[in-house]
Amino acid sequence: MNAKALLVLLVLALVTILALVCMLLARKDEFAPCGANSEASLKRQHNDQSLVFADLSAEEMVLVRKYLQSHLKVPLVDAYHADPSHNNIYYLDVEIPPKEEVLKFLDHNGPCPPREALAVVYFGNQTVPNVTEYVVGPLPRPAYHRDVTMQKYGQTLFYHKRPVIGNEYEQMHDVVLEKFLEAPTFLKQVFGHNGSDFAGLTSAPRGFQSGDRITWIALFQNVRGYFLHPVGMEVLLDHSSLNVSHWDVTKVFYNGQYYNGLAELERKFKDKHVLVANVKPVTPDGAFSSMYPRAASLGTGPLHYEPCGKRYSMKNNQVVSPLWRFAYRMDVNRGPQIYDIRFRSQRIAYELSVQDAMSVYGSNNPGGMLTRYMDESFGIGRFTYSLVQGVDCPYSATYLDAVYFIENWEPEVQKNSVCVFEQNVDVPFRRHFSNLQSLYYGGLPATALVLRSVATMGNYDYVWDFIFHPNGAIESKVRATGYITSAFLYGDGLKYGNRVADHTLGTIHTHFINYKVDLDVGGVKNSLLANDMAFETMKAPWSPENEIYRMKMVKKVLDTEDKAAFRLHDNMPRYIYFASKDTNKWGHKRGYRIQLISFAGDHLPETDAMEKSISWGRYKLAVTKRKENEPFSTSIYNQNDPWTPSVAFSDFINNETIVDEDLVAWITTGFLHIPHAEDIPNTVTLGNAVGFLLRPYNYFDEDPSIHSPDGVFFTSEQDFTSCDVNRLACLPKTAACVPKLQPFTYEGFQNLTRL
Repeated sequence: MNAKALLVLLVLALVTILALVCMLLARKDEFAPCGANSEASLKRQHNDQSLVFADLSAEEMVLVRKYLQSHLKVPLVDAYHADPSHNNIYYLDVEIPPKEEVLKFLDHNGPCPPREALAVVYFGNQTVPNVTEYVVGPLPRPAYHRDVTMQKYGQTLFYHKRPVIGNEYEQMHDVVLEKFLEAPTFLKQVFGHNGSDFAGLTSAPRGFQSGDRITWIALFQNVRGYFLHPVGMEVLLDHSSLNVSHWDVTKVFYNGQYYNGLAELERKFKDKHVLVANVKPVTPDGAFSSMYPRAASLGTGPLHYEPCGKRYSMKNNQVVSPLWRFAYRMDVNRGPQIYDIRFRSQRIAYELSVQDAMSVYGSNNPGGMLTRYMDESFGIGRFTYSLVQGVDCPYSATYLDAVYFIENWEPEVQKNSVCVFEQNVDVPFRRHFSNLQSLYYGGLPATALVLRSVATMGNYDYVWDFIFHPNGAIESKVRATGYITSAFLYGDGLKYGNRVADHTLGTIHTHFINYKVDLDVGGVKNSLLANDMAFETMKAPWSPENEIYRMKMVKKVLDTEDKAAFRLHDNMPRYIYFASKDTNKWGHKRGYRIQLISFAGDHLPETDAMEKSISWGRYKLAVTKRKENEPFSTSIYNQNDPWTPSVAFSDFINNETIVDEDLVAWITTGFLHIPHAEDIPNTVTLGNAVGFLLRPYNYFDEDPSIHSPDGVFFTSEQDFTSCDVNRLACLPKTAACVPKLQPFTYEGFQNLTRL
């Protein structure tokens, strides 16, 4: 065959291939009808009403800061550089208007409530230093500020209650390094100390009584994953004075022994009265604490794929899908909050928000035995960093930014720190195969709309999910991962955890998570009802000589706050729900059930002097009458003064009637964690997920998911390989290609907070 003929054949072959590709593409389009639920069509359903809940913009934050500079009539220092004796703006956040005003605006064409900011100011340069909270407004042209401290807390916020800011942590670090000069021989011979080879982890609370600001600082080898490399030494720093030069290390703990300062430790070491632990230095990558993969990549695993594109839409702070609509925001302290949650245009909940994440530790080391972390006081929202595509969220999810003004002079943006995606749960949402009488199959794949963020609270990472299901159910779930906090293993350490490395004790601790759930079931006025079961004995009607046990329902109305407060390990009715006055088609009160998923450990004993500050942890569920002056279950000031809490949740429960009232459910979930070898290097999310479900209970006349366009049904008499009968038959023709993905980006190493 000559070259010309070969060339002609090659051209004909190429034309044939191109024609086949065009035919396949045409057939692909033909077999991929995506309906009216595309992202573009959903965009038309957005409105701007959700902006009543929106976080402050960067521009608004700057306007408020400038207003305070010119109207507080005191010198203000950038908090990034502020000493304890300075005045500074700790943080700014949006002030959500009262619910009554918001509902008039949302539901009755009332005026939009004035937009206001909350400003928290440290007054260290005052005769009586204090923390003051102001509401500043209206935005965008602030003209007033009012002190709301007494209105919110009923007490002065004394200065010792203030959260520790980044510059104070740095000053603590510098003072400890300076004090290390009192023990040069010990530090050099035992640790080879060079000034930068320690990392520190502070305990909290900071002392034993109101006014204390005395912190145990545990020392670790300064390597990656340092949380797993304790060196056996902790120092107690008194930093209560506003004059940093007066700070002092008053106690030292080393290898099971306590010393009255570093000078005493140095003296006893030289006298050979110190038992030295043989802790070997590890490489900078952390060795066993490194997260570097131990195996080579074998290629990309399964990917999340949306053949019809995104079936939800984002605009401003509003998420819209064919079934759901809600507004979201990121509270700088408490983390993710969802507002005005609607299913098929009906409001289900006014607010669903994280309140706090709290851990109590046990150890035979001083810092660990004292630690009760209240993460809200450190800032769950502010430590919500950028998400990694394909790991933290599906690669193709929608990624959103968050803006904060805290401990700084200018706003900071955390890029891509919230994600939204539709999830295929890979389990039938419902299904039935009929092999009796008629033969058919009917089912619905489980898909859900998810809003996710991840907060890194020092060592731990909390994955926060709000999940919206096709039957009107809402799920809130939190998973814990990251590094455990460890202690130096000595003496009777195995009473307080498991050994996970040569000198490393994985210390026992609890995780408690508290949520606020403001359900509005068929309107604002609801009651709390309970259904459960019991067995009764009876004579069989057809055979009176025989007795049987018959199951029946037990129904109760929980008409007071005291009856609706369930202690952590109390028995609770298995069906407990908010009920409307309205009824469904079958005569039942329309309701939403609260279903807890929790494996909580024990709460701190109430005889503990600081327990009242975390008294929300007493209750797995408490339902109270909603009040504007009870907006949160705790306070950022409780961590550093838990003995005189500025908010004590137990005071909310005072036996008020809760029949036909605007109600709030306060939900606590959690788990006990006894670290073990498999927590090295990281705790995995599997098995460490807790939360709750809000499920419709006679709210509808039938399961609304039966109207889902994703449903599948075919009979034995139909051609279930036909796309007209079964949409799944089209998948081999429509889902053969990998979706086009955007380039990988990551912004997580920007705007990091000092700790």
